[in-house]
Amino acid sequence: MTAPAIDETRSESFAGQMVNMLNNAALALMTSIGHQIGLFDSMADQPAQTSTQIAGSAGLDERYVREWLAAMVTGRIVEHDAADKTYQLPAEHSAWLTRAAGENNLAIHTQFIPILALIEAKLIECFRNGGGVPYSEYPEFQRLMAEGSGVVHDSMLAETILPLAPGLLERLNQGIEAADIGCGSGHAVNLMASAFPKSRFVGYDFSAEGVQAGQDEAASMGLSNATFEQQDVSLIDAKRRFDLITAFDAIHDQAKPDRVLEAIHGALKPGGVFLMVDISASSHVHENMDLMLNSFLYTVSCMHCMTVSLALDGAGLGAMWGEQKALEMLADAGFTNVEVARIDGDPINNYYIAQAG
Repeated sequence: MTAPAIDETRSESFAGQMVNMLNNAALALMTSIGHQIGLFDSMADQPAQTSTQIAGSAGLDERYVREWLAAMVTGRIVEHDAADKTYQLPAEHSAWLTRAAGENNLAIHTQFIPILALIEAKLIECFRNGGGVPYSEYPEFQRLMAEGSGVVHDSMLAETILPLAPGLLERLNQGIEAADIGCGSGHAVNLMASAFPKSRFVGYDFSAEGVQAGQDEAASMGLSNATFEQQDVSLIDAKRRFDLITAFDAIHDQAKPDRVLEAIHGALKPGGVFLMVDISASSHVHENMDLMLNSFLYTVSCMHCMTVSLALDGAGLGAMWGEQKALEMLADAGFTNVEVARIDGDPINNYYIAQAG
């Protein structure tokens, strides 16, 4: 057989793409470190400083800081003056890298890379033999999800997200029964309970650690209207109990998402609202070619969301189940009136507002 002709220009272009991938993957690891140890926060709004000064103000070892700074400089994140050996984080960059940036802090999400890498060997075995990697293999994942969602919820939950459902704020102020499905560490539940003291909230999650975290935070906030239960959310027995049910990026992780959605529909009172937040994407890969963070989201899906579900012999929907599949499953669960909204400040998610008949 004759070997196919190679377009040398195309081949060299792809080689360059691979080199960029390696550099950017390594840079993501260093960005994750910089976020976790507070270097971006320490350098923000500061004049040019030496590595010794930066390490001193951050309380870190200078030699490690100097090598980290080299990665940041060659990655064009930090600026360097070779003459006086100083470094500076531009304000335009700190706006996307510091805790002060709130929901704009993209450095938070670089932590997914090292966390997911920890289960790489186990995932390779799943490729070969099927099955999945259980949630228990991700000890840091809940903390990361809580950090990422927390900055969004702290700034937007009560004032921007909940008002997406017409009349919901008025009902919450008057006093209703509400639940959060897959509540994780429970921060959203406690924020809602604090904002609407006349309403009662319960958070459901299968993680004992998450339930305990929610209870501890509620106690520290002095909340008497927030409770938490360890529960398989596909088996919730609460017929026509709730006026509002929320699910923040939780449905696609479920082993039996169809049963969870059916249980949610059955637990809502007539006219009750289901507010589901999930990844904004198409169910068809070819329609996601220009989607922001497309490869990142498929990777998180493969290495966490999908495999955690498959570990429980579940559906393995994955994070990129997409709007079409989400609407189809909501309809199958009995939701005939569903609107899809987007909000400024959260380019990643769709907000599904479904009403029970």
